[in-house]
Amino acid sequence: MTKTLALSRQEQDILAWIDGEADAMVATLKDWVNINSGSHNAEGLEAMRAQLEAAFAPLGGTIKAETLAPTKTVLANGEVTLQHYTPSFRLTQRPDAPIRIVLTGHHDTVFPKDDSFQSWTMRDADTMNGPGAADMKGGILVMLHALMALEKHQDRDRIGYDVLISPDEEIGSLGSGPIIHDLGSAADIGMTYEPALADGSLAGARKGSGNWSLKVGGRAAHAGREHHLGRNAIVAAAHFASRLDSLNGQRDGVTFNVSRIDGGGPPNVVPANGVVRFNVRVGQESDQDWVLEKLERLTQETASRDGISAELFGGFTRPAKPMTPANAQMFEWTRAAGSALGLDIKWNATGGVCEGNNLWAAGCPNVDTLGVCGADIHSHDEIVLLSSLPERAKLSAIMLMKFATGEFDARAARALAAGAQTC
Repeated sequence: MTKTLALSRQEQDILAWIDGEADAMVATLKDWVNINSGSHNAEGLEAMRAQLEAAFAPLGGTIKAETLAPTKTVLANGEVTLQHYTPSFRLTQRPDAPIRIVLTGHHDTVFPKDDSFQSWTMRDADTMNGPGAADMKGGILVMLHALMALEKHQDRDRIGYDVLISPDEEIGSLGSGPIIHDLGSAADIGMTYEPALADGSLAGARKGSGNWSLKVGGRAAHAGREHHLGRNAIVAAAHFASRLDSLNGQRDGVTFNVSRIDGGGPPNVVPANGVVRFNVRVGQESDQDWVLEKLERLTQETASRDGISAELFGGFTRPAKPMTPANAQMFEWTRAAGSALGLDIKWNATGGVCEGNNLWAAGCPNVDTLGVCGADIHSHDEIVLLSSLPERAKLSAIMLMKFATGEFDARAARALAAGAQTC
């Protein structure tokens, strides 16, 4: 049974302040949702980052635009080029404090600039439908108000924190991933603001994930006069995709999903290029070596076909996040904070991935669904429960305040993650 968590008079007053901010949180969320910040809409992403700079400025600390390094990507025609990213928003507060916390989130959404889903509507008094309302502009507001609450606490100087809000989470965090790893390596614990699951529970253990593109080259030829001289890259790509799909079921917890085959051209030309795009999910880190061996073998098999070349791009970008003792301790603290609000916090394993995977890969114990309650994310039916804005802000605020007082021992969680002996 979770021990009842006592709140001081000051802490109760701070939570009451959050309740008083509820209407302002809703108004800000409506403004943010109306800014299209699809992952490839640079103008919209920069407009949203400007909003973050203004919103987080009252916290103090140092705000900067964190430049992200470009990464390789394979275009539909097989050309290998660089994917460039707009900067992440970063805030650093009290870098020399004895306790270090990293808080992460993202301001990109899955809805492109030309998508028909561009603004909010109300379903009922507590339910708002809007692009990115839950995933995760609402979560960013939860984070912000929890930090504003911490800054009102008498023990705030014991906590130093880094906030990183990135423009590329929905496309794999390839640019921001190395920065998340660096911040996670230096922090005692992490807090990430993805939305809670549809039933209000949090995500527990997460699978690992990787994305790949296989570039297949062949030889173009006239489909009628010189078909025999051609080497069909699409057929070779399709053969690879079929062989890849056949790996499903061979190892428990590992799945292969072929999502797309690009390439080819007019029907009277033997296609000289094809690109197979696919995702792999693994249940544990030890599965990765097995997957990589299978991918290498299938790539070599494809390249051994007469007149065909094959080159693999990509990799595991989010390792598995198991429910280790350190992560379980983070959830127990979350449950205890929830109990002080009358919430029964539960969690469930999920096949989804997020920045919490990246933090755990850096040895940083974390909870990664501290955002709003909502449902149907990544669809035109995405909703947020507006009452969960102050509710979840109070949940995180209690955790931060208890980390500050030492009632929740963040440094012990980090030591537990490293396998150190703790009291």
